[in-house]
Amino acid sequence: MRYGVIGTGWIAKSFIDGARQICGSEFAAVYSRTQESGSRFAAENKIEKVYTDINEFAKGDFDAVYIASPNRLHYEQSKLMLQSGKHVICEKPITVEPEELEELQTLADAKGLIYVEAIMYMFNPARDLLKDAIGKIGKITSVHFDFSQLSSKYPAYKRGELPNIFNPALATGCLMDLGIYCVYPALDLFGMPNKITACAHFMESGADGSGTAGLLYDDKLITFTYSKLGQDRLGNQIFGDEGTIKIESISKLINMSVVANNGTEKEIIGDVPKETLMGYEARGFERFIANPSDAHYQTMKQRALQVSQVMKQIREISGIKFE
Repeated sequence: MRYGVIGTGWIAKSFIDGARQICGSEFAAVYSRTQESGSRFAAENKIEKVYTDINEFAKGDFDAVYIASPNRLHYEQSKLMLQSGKHVICEKPITVEPEELEELQTLADAKGLIYVEAIMYMFNPARDLLKDAIGKIGKITSVHFDFSQLSSKYPAYKRGELPNIFNPALATGCLMDLGIYCVYPALDLFGMPNKITACAHFMESGADGSGTAGLLYDDKLITFTYSKLGQDRLGNQIFGDEGTIKIESISKLINMSVVANNGTEKEIIGDVPKETLMGYEARGFERFIANPSDAHYQTMKQRALQVSQVMKQIREISGIKFE
């Protein structure tokens, strides 16, 4: 598979490394707003061509595009790539609004193209291991997911700068960046909730720096916490009446174990390198391109839309607004 890449950040490099490691994928072109950053990224990652014009990039000699630009640009860039006949795998959140996602899913289907969100959880083989483990801990009564990761951009923010991730004009903030990793497994494992509660703590820039949400079901409560202003040290838990599942990272599904009520602990999976997890995304994406009727692709489309709808509800309840 020959790819073009939009974006020159660390996440784009991780996808390239993973796709090459797992799939042997080719990377033909990169788009950047500046020639300097594009040329540097191309040299570091052995990419053939650099574009600074997005319309010329869309005409490039490649089959698929990986998009890792600021959230606000995902919709328009994905639409342009799909209109140009390219398959698209776009970083989370795939769009800001669920209505945008529905529009682009319809466009992709009409053109016979694959359009999917680059979310590690849904491509991770450990997802099946987790589902199997849930079936062994009895009745699930409550769940707590946390993704609190001290942002590497926070020191710059404290110096008075405005990094993209803390700029509401780009539709960013903690929920969109980290909270989404809590929403995905909740809906995938337990379905849509009956009721949602949420609140957020806002920074001076207007971005949400941390937040919490609750999903209420007939028989269980799922709570989330997420923050870009502090580092989690405790992890995630799924509580059943016959045992508890511990998960170190809800985004990566690594270092998971089942603890029985008598205290005995059994490992589900250990650590997995980030590049391998990103490679799973590329492998799944390329499988969907080869077989568009793949049942997992249909599940991913549905789940992405459900997540987008719940994310919008959490934003509205929390008072999160984008300029």
